[in-house]
Amino acid sequence: MSDHDTNLPDQKELEKEIGDYLSNKYGKKVRIISSGLLPMVNRDETDEAAGKASVDKSFQFDLTPEELIGYLDQYVVQQEEAKAILATKICTHFNRISYAIAHPDQAKRNIGQIKSNVLLIGPTGVGKTFLIKLIAQRLGVPFVKGDATKFSETGYVGGDVEDLVRDLVRQADGDIERAQYGIIYVDEIDKIASSQYRYGADVSRTGVQRALLKPMEETEVEMKVPHDPISQIEAIEHFRTTGKRERPTINTKNILFIMSGAFDGLEDIIKKRVQKQSIGFESVLSSGKAGGRFFKQVKAEDLIQFGFESEFVGRLPVVAVLNELTEDDFYEILLNPNSSVVVSKKQDFRAYNIALQFEKEAFRELARLAMQEQTGARGLLSVMEKVLLHYEKKLPSTEIRHLVVDAAMVHDPGTELKLFLHDPAIQEKHRLRCAELAQNEYVQLIDFITRSMGAYLAEHKMLATPERLRLMARESQEKDIDPRDVCDIFIQLVQAIHDSEAAVSRKLGITVSFSEEAIDRLLASEPRRQEKMRAVCEQILQIMEYGLRLMSQKKGIDAVVIPAAGVDSPERFINKLVEETFKVE
Repeated sequence: MSDHDTNLPDQKELEKEIGDYLSNKYGKKVRIISSGLLPMVNRDETDEAAGKASVDKSFQFDLTPEELIGYLDQYVVQQEEAKAILATKICTHFNRISYAIAHPDQAKRNIGQIKSNVLLIGPTGVGKTFLIKLIAQRLGVPFVKGDATKFSETGYVGGDVEDLVRDLVRQADGDIERAQYGIIYVDEIDKIASSQYRYGADVSRTGVQRALLKPMEETEVEMKVPHDPISQIEAIEHFRTTGKRERPTINTKNILFIMSGAFDGLEDIIKKRVQKQSIGFESVLSSGKAGGRFFKQVKAEDLIQFGFESEFVGRLPVVAVLNELTEDDFYEILLNPNSSVVVSKKQDFRAYNIALQFEKEAFRELARLAMQEQTGARGLLSVMEKVLLHYEKKLPSTEIRHLVVDAAMVHDPGTELKLFLHDPAIQEKHRLRCAELAQNEYVQLIDFITRSMGAYLAEHKMLATPERLRLMARESQEKDIDPRDVCDIFIQLVQAIHDSEAAVSRKLGITVSFSEEAIDRLLASEPRRQEKMRAVCEQILQIMEYGLRLMSQKKGIDAVVIPAAGVDSPERFINKLVEETFKVE
């Protein structure tokens, strides 16, 4: 044993010293109680190597930029250039990782590789955060969002930027291997630019930029840190049960960093630079409001002049600019079947069993009012709440269960509410119009799923029969579920049906399957859950099992297809099938 080890107190001495300290500080009533399970530490058996994340051989990524753009188009209005840049660079980033894992012999050639971290520039309410959340959801990778204003340089009051990396591991349920392929999104990044009007170093803001440099490139971040009590408790528990000191770390080489901000004042810097380079055009450039058009000409020198360190700008090689939204854009957002503003408000009223529909003229008026708010797409939510707040307050206390929002209600919600509450004829008009608009919405949903989700359904080998499309549209409409989520639900249900087919086929030695019409009949049953679907299939197949076993013994019969009639009346179907198969000719 080394001299260093001989100086260590044993467990009993540690307990006595800690107990004496607690007793002196808090009195004799406080003392330490040993569990008797603490093993002796063996310094040669630390988990330092084991704590590092190994390469995840199971990581696979094959999404193309155009596929990701198509997905974003279902939710995000305009911003074509930003969607193209983000989709291309993010898909390339993760496809390179997948390729490197599949071809480890080429890893040496990736030394010095520049990571495609992204900087998003755009005014408030144009969809910066929404875009990144959609991408992370589609990719299925861990995702965390942080606010740059809440962080400080290590050693100062405030959050440590490396906490973002640790949060990523928590989002991955502690799976370090999965977390190392995540996305970290930092908003309000423009707020950590050093002030243009301050002389000397702006320690706090510049310090945060420098603290981000290593994680943005490549570094090892320790998971157990002194300022995190949870990690300390986990470390103590690990040591108590194993006798080893675990020091897990995560490498940030493959973590993609995306920064965003409104960058007020940056456009003036770009404008001055462009003016100097455009001799004879100064008067044209300086007249009128820029309106965001100069952002597209941003260069690294502009960001440095804005207040960023050159090393920080160098680690953000990809810049995407989002345009300010127009009134027409707001209108398109409201018309979109995936509009979170409209769907959220419908869910609010559905909680009171009230069906809510909108006239297109109401959407147009809401878009006009939102434009006046000057807060981007957030203005839509604000004006929606102002218009419907009193209806949301009053209607649940009445017998009224249908509401159609029109332009008059948007103009003067208070007056229209009084008329609505006291006139049964108006209430009946709303009921009839609500049913009419719901039918129109249902037809539009079928068309939307066919156009937008057809390729996705085909990719998962699910046939989009007319009946299936109707069922999915109805599910989306009646439960206010995202059409894509509905498609995922039905894909899982169809897979559960196929799993049941495969299980009985293996058991009986004959290929048993449901026809597409039979699958549609099964999908029509409620509730739509995988366990329920398996139970229904098993019940049907159990009724048919004896007959199917007889069929498997018949020469020349190696497959049985169950039609819709077999789902409706399994016993009658199998009896008739066996009778026809074995009848004496």
